[in-house]
Amino acid sequence: MLITGATLADGRVRDVRIGDDGRIAAVAEGLGADAGERVLEARGRHLLPGAVDAHVHFREPGGDHKETWTSGSESAAAGGVTTVVDQPNTSPPTVDGAAFDEKAALAAESLVDYGINGGVTEEWDPESLFERPLFALGEVFLADSTGDMGIDADLFADALDAAAARDVPVTVHAEDATLFDESALDGDLGGVGTAATADAWSAYRTADAEVAAVERALAAAADRDARVHVAHTSTPEAVDAVAEARESGSTATCEVTPHHLYLSRERARSLGTFGRMNPPLRSEERREALFARLAEGAVDVVATDHAPHTVGEKRRGLVDAPSGVPGVETLYPLLLESARNGELSLERVRDVVAANPAEIFGLDRKGRVAEGRDADLVLVDTADPREIEAAALHSACAWTPFEGLRGVFPEVTLVRGEVVYERDPATGAASFGEPVGRNVRER
Repeated sequence: MLITGATLADGRVRDVRIGDDGRIAAVAEGLGADAGERVLEARGRHLLPGAVDAHVHFREPGGDHKETWTSGSESAAAGGVTTVVDQPNTSPPTVDGAAFDEKAALAAESLVDYGINGGVTEEWDPESLFERPLFALGEVFLADSTGDMGIDADLFADALDAAAARDVPVTVHAEDATLFDESALDGDLGGVGTAATADAWSAYRTADAEVAAVERALAAAADRDARVHVAHTSTPEAVDAVAEARESGSTATCEVTPHHLYLSRERARSLGTFGRMNPPLRSEERREALFARLAEGAVDVVATDHAPHTVGEKRRGLVDAPSGVPGVETLYPLLLESARNGELSLERVRDVVAANPAEIFGLDRKGRVAEGRDADLVLVDTADPREIEAAALHSACAWTPFEGLRGVFPEVTLVRGEVVYERDPATGAASFGEPVGRNVRER
């Protein structure tokens, strides 16, 4: 394929040739089409690297009524995500070689490339797990969430030692359950839409609980020279703690989610239990400060923590509703809308969704539009935003917390040169390609 006249994130207008090996063969001006080459005219549109979503829960095995590798990867492709990293809290949890193999067989149905993380519980088998092409260790849960995989400090230290010995990064879900405010859950919390119900979960899993756990995780990692990536930091204080650790010589990095960047406790009043996630939504003041950290460069990665549950499950009362929201399809669109509005630069968006996660996790063929890289590419018209509607999205859970917000959605998504998603901007008609996804840790 030859893509002509595309504007890159840095503003350069270039032609991009994709070779038979699925890698970018040339990025230059004035390239002419070779015989038999498909030409994709991209004048007036932006060509961006496919996003690397370092944090998804595609729910297979054990939860295919919520999401499957097919539906999840279609949602990813339609949103411009070309690599996903699946977390271990499935059923069975991915804590040994056999569970990894079971998940890997299901992941063969993915339209996009993928990594598979290994989990840590009292029953984990690190020897068989590390024999597999593991993406990272984690999400290691320092407090219970979906899957009840919370572990204590001693087991966390053992996991850090095991990972450091093999130079495997560790992704950490950092909350300190001893600092949760149990009194916030007192009273009548059965409804799904009341302001009290919506706010209670945020009051329960306090911001202090996150900050304290992040600081302890960073200290434990530094003692063992382990590489730690802090998942879904929801507070500016946690982002600052990671930055301070890095200034002291740590290799620590952090991610934030779109729901913590674009939603707050004020928005949760309309979401009710559909706005329950771990860590929870924070105050509008903290949300604004978190977004400022993103804009100024303190945030390393934006990843979704795509965690789908069915509408029926989310309609249970606050105590019984599962935590998590979908987001893989709206990651790029929301950030591109912020770039369109001047809140972020397009280069900053490119870095936090593609270039940075590729570099942090050692994906040397991903994350940039450059010669020799995989042709994981997304074509978008930044002048054509549209309202986010659940009915137009592709996750099996069939809802979104971002209903009514605006986003810039892809027209074409390619994985290693293969078209996996294409949308006609005039009619809105869309089609998907074949499942071409591969484990990015296998060569």
